[in-house]
Amino acid sequence: MTFSAALAGQMSRPFSALFRAAAIVGVLVLAGCVGRDEFVVEEAVPAADLFAEGMAAYDAQRYGDAIDAFGELDRRYPYSEQGRRGLVLMADSQYNLSRWEDAIASAERYMLLYPSSPDADFALFLIGEAHLRQVPDVTRDQDAARRGLEADQELVERFPNSPYAEQAQLNIVAVKDQLAGQEMLVGRYYQERRDYVAAINRFRSVVENYGDTRHVEEALFRLTETYLAMGLASEAQTAAAVLGHNYPNSPWYQQAYNLLGAGGLQPRRGGGWLGGLFN
Repeated sequence: MTFSAALAGQMSRPFSALFRAAAIVGVLVLAGCVGRDEFVVEEAVPAADLFAEGMAAYDAQRYGDAIDAFGELDRRYPYSEQGRRGLVLMADSQYNLSRWEDAIASAERYMLLYPSSPDADFALFLIGEAHLRQVPDVTRDQDAARRGLEADQELVERFPNSPYAEQAQLNIVAVKDQLAGQEMLVGRYYQERRDYVAAINRFRSVVENYGDTRHVEEALFRLTETYLAMGLASEAQTAAAVLGHNYPNSPWYQQAYNLLGAGGLQPRRGGGWLGGLFN
């Protein structure tokens, strides 16, 4: 007979009031004993005290202690004003200890909870900076660069008067140059292997997406080379014409001009996507 069946059988017989009372007391005593060692009453530390503890450690550059205090504050008082301020300071403390992913996670959580708060610009700045600290050289994956660029662009667009906007703008210039550099590296790789369509896609990406970087002049020259190699003379002439129109003194334009001249051609404005680049 199972325990539930036995209990049902007992319940079918009449209980005396005294027996029922004793049974209830026994159950309550048993319930109180189960898990008694696991039940811990936490001391009620006010949010202001935890924040003050974290600030004292933060100001003293004891960032590990600050993280502990602000983390406890976030756990106990996640939606308080002290908790809000502590969360972004925890992200900064993690950043100062080079704990990039932790800093990104804390700052992104801050942006999720408080997207329009007074410290939102600083949280975005931390996200961008932490990503940029992890950017490898152009031969490796540039996901960190792209994610840092997104954070800095959002900062500049949403908070143009932020004290962090100027540095974010400088970061944007540097990251775009990095990303364009990788596109050029991959484009040249394909070009050397005569995978011309893949090469053109990379060079076109530089021209269209990173036209304000130093790589755009070479990209236009490589387009001239690649189109000629494919027998697309008109496109090659247009690429060289765009290069000469926008960068008449560029050494890359001189090379493009000479390359066309060797085949009896000259730069000439044409149509297509390149034709829309004259400005």
